Amino acid sequence: MNAHNQQPTLIESLLDATIYDHPVTAIELIETHISWVILTGEFAYKIKKPINLGFLDFSTLAKRLHCCTEELRLNSRLAAEIYLDVVPIAGSPERPVLHGAGEAIEYAIKMVQFPQQAQLDNMLANDELQPYHIDAIAELVAGFHATIAVASENSDYGDSDHVLYPVVENFNQIRRCHHGAQDNTVLAELEQWSQSTFASLNPVFEQRKRNGFIRECHGDMHLRNLVWFHDKPLAFDCLEFNPTLRWIDTLSEVAFLVMDLDDRGQPRLAWRFLNRYLDYCGDYSGVQVLRFYLVYRALVRAKVDAIRAAQAHISAFDQRQADEDYQAYLQLAQRYVRPARPKLIITRGLSASGKSTLTQPLLESIGAIRIRSDVERKRLFSVRSGAQNKPAIDQGIYSVEASVQTYDRLKQLAADVLAAGFTVIVDAAFLKHQQRVPFMQLAVETNATFIILEFTASEDTLRQRIRARVGDVSDADLSVLEHQLATTQPLENSEQPYCVEIDTETDFDLDALVKAITQRDVPTH
Repeated sequence: MNAHNQQPTLIESLLDATIYDHPVTAIELIETHISWVILTGEFAYKIKKPINLGFLDFSTLAKRLHCCTEELRLNSRLAAEIYLDVVPIAGSPERPVLHGAGEAIEYAIKMVQFPQQAQLDNMLANDELQPYHIDAIAELVAGFHATIAVASENSDYGDSDHVLYPVVENFNQIRRCHHGAQDNTVLAELEQWSQSTFASLNPVFEQRKRNGFIRECHGDMHLRNLVWFHDKPLAFDCLEFNPTLRWIDTLSEVAFLVMDLDDRGQPRLAWRFLNRYLDYCGDYSGVQVLRFYLVYRALVRAKVDAIRAAQAHISAFDQRQADEDYQAYLQLAQRYVRPARPKLIITRGLSASGKSTLTQPLLESIGAIRIRSDVERKRLFSVRSGAQNKPAIDQGIYSVEASVQTYDRLKQLAADVLAAGFTVIVDAAFLKHQQRVPFMQLAVETNATFIILEFTASEDTLRQRIRARVGDVSDADLSVLEHQLATTQPLENSEQPYCVEIDTETDFDLDALVKAITQRDVPTH
């Protein structure tokens, strides 16, 4: 009996609670396009399907064992609490024996079973996924990316062929499963965009590898592979079956979760995650490749659903659902390749005027990437983020020269974000005209809509807010505020057409601000 015939019998046999050497409270089978997962109550057992899909090959027992061993190794990095062992299954498909003597007929990965409702896709479906969950995940991913193995310059990972090959394979796999004329038109558009964008970004991809951004990532990080476990996030089910799909750009990994949140109707959470991740790691230049990877990730999921819809023995309902999901991913990819005209938004306001507080809900609402001067100044001068420094006016990292370097850095990062077609918010004081002029010029050069958000509050209110600050990333104290009050330069008449004023002592009307910004399209000159 070959593997393709024996596997369903084996799975059926493993649904017998008496086979297990531990208490079984309930047996449940979960099936994906590449595996079966048997839930027993305390533990779960994952068994790989004996299939060869090109991008993965589980067709022999030896290959499945290798991938089980790799899965255990890789997941120990992010989910050691739930990955326990690779279990040999002996006996016969009709009478399997876990940890049995004799030759193994199959292998399973034994895991601690977690509540299915703790999986982030289910938390979202139950309206339980909150911003603080997203913040914790962003910190987890940024910390993970900072510590994992980096591809050497001598490896093929991150080379042009390595970047393009899975993109091309997505289209090939989809076309083998779907043949509709409408699909072909959409796929042709997306493939042409992917090829031309890849060609234009090739120097950036090469620089990304030289700069060490090709790393041994998780590879399959989306909501279904994240769980809230013991009051913290865990990422499980690392992509073990194909190292070329795991040794990737860190921004490709980030794009998967951004895309997944977006697809599930959660753009605010998607932008929150992306901004919090970038705030931690500072990889704003990487945003140049983000849109390319967003399209790629949408097509990865489209491919998975196309394969699922084409598989034999699935129900008509499951087939219909897979096909609907496939179409939705194609539409999402199309939206990514047709971005709106980006905006360059700068803030202006004294310390404690509310710039960072109020641009957070704004960036989530309009879909923008925020760059914060308080964070980037410290990153530029290698000062630990969160470290509190007694600010010496016009000295140290706050000297005139250091401030010039900081604003130059902010402009460089903003240019990278705009080049990728994303709206950018530069969160800085911008109290001097000469600090604002280069950004207005950048808007002209990039054909971006230029907006100045003017944050205001009374002097007494600003002083009260400064005194009440605890653990803020800003180092500004009362002496800094008094210096700003004495030296700030008002907007010039030529800047007034681009200004949107926000009085932070009144109730904040986010909807009105979003409307004012989205309708603002004054030509920059």
